[in-house]
Amino acid sequence: MRTVAAAALALGVLVGGILVFVPTRPPVDGSPSWSPDGERIAFYSQREGNSEIYVMDADGSNQERLTHDPASDGYPNFSPDGTEIVFDTNRDGNFEIYVMSADGSDPRRLTEDPARDVSASWSPDGELIAFMSDRSGRFDVWIIEKDGSSPRRLTDFGTNWFPRWSPDGSRLALHVGRDVHLLFLEEAQFARLTIDPNNGMYPTWSPDGRRIAFMSWRAGSTEIYVMKRDGSDQRRVTYTETGDAIDPRWSPEGRRIAFVHVPHGLNREGPRIIHTLGLESGAVRRLSPRSLSLTWLRSLISGPPMRARPIDAGFSASVDR
Repeated sequence: MRTVAAAALALGVLVGGILVFVPTRPPVDGSPSWSPDGERIAFYSQREGNSEIYVMDADGSNQERLTHDPASDGYPNFSPDGTEIVFDTNRDGNFEIYVMSADGSDPRRLTEDPARDVSASWSPDGELIAFMSDRSGRFDVWIIEKDGSSPRRLTDFGTNWFPRWSPDGSRLALHVGRDVHLLFLEEAQFARLTIDPNNGMYPTWSPDGRRIAFMSWRAGSTEIYVMKRDGSDQRRVTYTETGDAIDPRWSPEGRRIAFVHVPHGLNREGPRIIHTLGLESGAVRRLSPRSLSLTWLRSLISGPPMRARPIDAGFSASVDR
């Protein structure tokens, strides 16, 4: 799910009077997750080799690394009160669900199973965590208590991916195979919202629970779409000039969607760049930095840590009104 992009450039920097060439790499960032107040975004990045969890301000500034482990850490998700972040990691040999404080301290393991447990999502009341696991031999949706206790499986057919709670906690949006479904928790019933080849994946709820954003490759390239929660009124909202737009995440105030642009396409290695799309204006803002070399210079230059400062991209997208 997470791949490393090869370094392609070099930056010349004077260190102690000596010109040092520092290799640079394009950003490989993904899985943006909004804090409940909309001020911060957690994400994973491979900018320093392996996949680690970072946070940044919602405008892309003040990017800070939270995890420091040689394993792969990914798919962060803020708790409803903003004090914790749940994520998946293979630091114990296989992928498990962990939780940590929002500043990166006190990481704690929540699941313990030889299968892969990934892509966790908090319930709106903060009491439950949904995730996907292949404990049954295929990926199903499971839930646990916030302390990791009482694991139980919710799905038992097909392959079930990337569950996300509705704002009222009554449903989970997920994709089964190539289509977005809703799982009504009390009734234990499914409703299918997209029908392949007009497919849908990686669903995310609007904060009022009335709409769902998702990605689909129905138009050839993968783009971001929105629809009403009953599956009607499906509309495309991104128009990439090259590559694919994936992994949408609706902002808490409902006016923006964070997503990831993959300029070279999903089936090729290369950059993965986080942007936000303004749903009213159609404005796209790049959050991932253009060069990641500044983060690598910390060991070469004395003084306070440097942070990469992203600037707006020339990436093109618009709102289909």
